[in-house]
Amino acid sequence: MNERQTIKISKFLSLVLRHDPQSIGLELDENGWTGVLSLISKVGPKFPGFNMAMLEEVVANNNKKRFAFNEDKTKIRANQGHSIKVDLDYEPVLPPEILYHGTVGRYSNIIAKDGIKKMSRHHVHLSKDLQTAIVVGTRRGEAVILKVRAGEMHRAGYDYFVSPNGVWLTDHVPPQFIDFP
Repeated sequence: MNERQTIKISKFLSLVLRHDPQSIGLELDENGWTGVLSLISKVGPKFPGFNMAMLEEVVANNNKKRFAFNEDKTKIRANQGHSIKVDLDYEPVLPPEILYHGTVGRYSNIIAKDGIKKMSRHHVHLSKDLQTAIVVGTRRGEAVILKVRAGEMHRAGYDYFVSPNGVWLTDHVPPQFIDFP
């Protein structure tokens, strides 16, 4: 499978596992899992020849590690970023003192007033490293990187979670915990 095809399949899996499983008649359980065999059979019409080896390649090579198998690889789900109701069942954890959020300048005034909101997703996504935040921010234009004082926020009673691919999650980041450039 070439890189272009891997990316196309990955984007399609993001759509069905995070936002619209019904578009291919797929059902997710309450924790976002679906059967691997069911997924393969329902993705097959869109990508003829799609099989377990291809799915494993997409999961292993996705640059954002968006997907995870269960232990015996009979189930798969997206690690985060859902706009549909799922309970990822992540336990609260102690965050690092500083996390980063990549955005673009046109949102700075809104964020300064209201903080960082999860919008249509289940959580606000934050990164532990500056480089990841830059990549995220540049998807929509010139990146503005916000520093989130996550440790201080946690001590004030806010919960943090971390997905298996290292994305830090929280429900909302109030503006008083954000350092603007």
